[in-house]
Amino acid sequence: MYIFTEEQTMGTRKKIGIMGGTFDPVHIAHLVLAENAYRAFGLDSVIILPSGHPAYKITGGREISCAEHRLAMLEEACRDIPYFRVSDMEIKREGNTYSADTLEILTRENPDTDYYFIIGGDSLIKLDTWHDPASLLKNCIIVAAVRDVAPIQACEEKAADLRERFGARIEFMDIPQLDISSTEIRRRVHDGLSVKYLVPAGAEEYIKEHGLYL
Repeated sequence: MYIFTEEQTMGTRKKIGIMGGTFDPVHIAHLVLAENAYRAFGLDSVIILPSGHPAYKITGGREISCAEHRLAMLEEACRDIPYFRVSDMEIKREGNTYSADTLEILTRENPDTDYYFIIGGDSLIKLDTWHDPASLLKNCIIVAAVRDVAPIQACEEKAADLRERFGARIEFMDIPQLDISSTEIRRRVHDGLSVKYLVPAGAEEYIKEHGLYL
């Protein structure tokens, strides 16, 4: 059984953020997204789940780094943030990992918890193409991060559609504009360039120590 939260007042529902991804590697924008959701929605904690075998991740022909490295980098990045928890739940699951399955397990095993699924606006627009969107939307509140005018309009239209079709609960959240990507970080490491301030210090040291992305 997966238990992620500390004991709280009896009868009070917990509010837990969920943020998934390959995190290859984790970078500052990931942590900013999780931090903003934690503060904006008064969450008890945010669970960060590196995927084991993501079904839809486009990798440009490259292999995703092994789960052991991605998990370790996240643990280093979140070590000093008490309200961020790193889970290997999806890594341990066999076969392709789907967010709908993860939320189904969590809500079944933790019925006293409301889950806030943290995604980017681009993911919201494509959410109805994900595996079993009805189950996913039934078991969580979507927190979608939006940043500028055009995506906001597209996200609002998609949110209205998902609410009508699935009864989705969707909230929007503003985040700072941080143009950081794992792809760019991997390229910089490969080219011998600094990634200081782009990735958390612990993750930066881990990348160097293990010679990742060279």
